[in-house]
Amino acid sequence: MKDWLDFSNKKLVKEIAVILVIKVICLMGIKAIWFNSPTIPKGIDHQVAEHIAGLPSASQESSR
Repeated sequence: MKDWLDFSNKKLVKEIAVILVIKVICLMGIKAIWFNSPTIPKGIDHQVAEHIAGLPSASQESSR
């Protein structure tokens, strides 16, 4: 009976490992470029900008 976890084909294992490393590096690069920090679009209301950024507004603090 052949075990499906038999790693006798080391070339295939190396190729898969290299592909996975390349994919992880690409995903980390994409995350660093496009998702590095929250941005606030220009020309929107101040209250909306605070809500997007996660900052508490003065009106919310006074109601608590």
